[in-house]
Amino acid sequence: MKEKIHPEYYPNAQVICGCGNTFTTGSTKKVLKVELCSKCHPFFTGERRMIDTAGRVERFEQRAKKTEAKRAEAAKTAKPKAVKPLATKPAAATPEKTEGEK
Repeated sequence: MKEKIHPEYYPNAQVICGCGNTFTTGSTKKVLKVELCSKCHPFFTGERRMIDTAGRVERFEQRAKKTEAKRAEAAKTAKPKAVKPLATKPAAATPEKTEGEK
């Protein structure tokens, strides 16, 4: 390993959960703050509840509304694009039919 390029490793880093549970682990940070741990996560506790961390659904819906509003505004202010006529090829000469081919 190269020296002086790796972050310092703390073998006794403290993890603090939002529920109040604390434990130690190894990390490159002295203190880690988490929202869920094995003491409060529904998978480990057997509870059935919806986890919406920091309103992610609401934030997504707000971004979607902003995007739709911007698109509508752009559609109102955009001037129509000029349509170029398609290049037409000259008509191919058709051979004339003789009286016998009718």
